[in-house]
Parts: sequence; structure tokens; C-alpha cells
Amino acid sequence: MSAATHASVDPSEIAKFERMAAEWWNPEGKFAPLHKFNPVRLTYTRDIVCEHFGRDAKSGTPFTGLRLLDVGCGGGILSEPMTRLGATVVGIDPSETNIEIARLHAGQTGLEIDYRATTVEALVEAKEDFDVVLAMEVVEHVADVDAFIAASAALVRPGGLLFLATINRNLKAFALAIVGAEYVLRWLPRGTHEYEKLVKPAELEAALAGTGLNVAHRLGVTYNPLADSWSRSSDMSVNYAIVAERPTA
Repeated sequence: MSAATHASVDPSEIAKFERMAAEWWNPEGKFAPLHKFNPVRLTYTRDIVCEHFGRDAKSGTPFTGLRLLDVGCGGGILSEPMTRLGATVVGIDPSETNIEIARLHAGQTGLEIDYRATTVEALVEAKEDFDVVLAMEVVEHVADVDAFIAASAALVRPGGLLFLATINRNLKAFALAIVGAEYVLRWLPRGTHEYEKLVKPAELEAALAGTGLNVAHRLGVTYNPLADSWSRSSDMSVNYAIVAERPTA
């Protein structure tokens, strides 16, 4: 795919996830940690979007009328619930294999989602824009963080939001997210994350500085091994998210 030559795309990362593609919708398979992690990221996305756009989070479809982009959508485990919340969803992934699996599953569940095997840079070239752009657990897999964030930010409409969720780069994150998750607990295949590709919050915010977006929210996500559950936290030392907004004027 010619789009795969764009600056932010890392072909080795695409190949890594294509090898696991058949596991996307298996809650006990290689993406089991994402399935466990999904509820907490869904709720904070819903709550922040509803607060920002003045929607009722308790209504069935609070995202109605919003155009949402799910970057690095994989098999669609985030795109589908966003669609159920009422958003018009475009899900993109540079892997044709992932997109085919996402399309198949959406068809089986009766959801209309615009899945495309493409990149953020290609959407910028096409002059597309969105009310909400989600780049969840993607930043740590791109070839050029600055280029990726610049392109993702360019897709945000005035008054819109960009969500960036990733893993911090420090000894604690290395011990828990790589050694613990991949080698000890074997939640993820070894090599899923590379330490040098992890991104500190300050680095993420520095990359956002020249995009015209302003940081609106910062939050951490922590794991409770006793309850086997994830929850929001002020602790950003391992998993964290930054939400930025584009001013309306």
C-alpha cells in the first residue's frame, strides 16, 4: 500500500499486528489485555466527549451527530462501541488484514462503520476532518511520533478533541508493561512493545505544542491485580492519556 510509505508508519509494527490479527475478537486470546482495558477507556472517552460537547452521558446515543476517527483501529474493538454510542465512525489501520477482520465483524453485528486501510497522513491529504480523533495505544507503535501527532491533530475540527493514550517511558513502565505483561504474566506476545518507542507525557505534550491544539485533560490508568481490573487514576507513571482540543476561533 503506497500510504504505508508515510512518515508515521512503521512496517515492522504492521507485520507484528498482522500476525495476531485473527485474535482481535477473542477475549481470551492475544488481545485479552485490550478487552479487559477497553471498558475503562470507553467510559473516560464517553465522559470527556459528553462534557466537552454538552451531551448526556446517560443517554443511549450521546455521540449522535459527531464524526469520529479511530486511528489504528485494528479489528474494531473500539470503533464498534463508539458507533453504538451514536457516532459516525471512520476506522483506519495501515493493515489490510486488520481492516478485513474489522469489516467482517461489523457486518456480523449489523453496524455501519467506514473502515479503511489507510493512514492519518492520507486523510490529511484528502482534507478530511473530525469532531473526535482517537489514537489509543498507537503512539508507541509509530515510526515518527512528531509526524504522527501533527497529522492526527490536523484532522481535528475547530472545537474538536484529540485523544492520545499510550505508555510512559521509565523503569516502572518497563517493569510492568514490558517485563511483567509480556515475559512474566504473558498477557501479550514478547516484543509487542519496545522500550525505546515508549513516550513520556512531556514528550507527547511537546509534540502537540505546534499543532494549534491545547491540552485539556491528563489522566492515568492503573491496574488492580486483586480485582483484575483497570481504573482511572491521577498516576500517569505507566498507562496514561492526554486529551487536547482545538479552539473554535
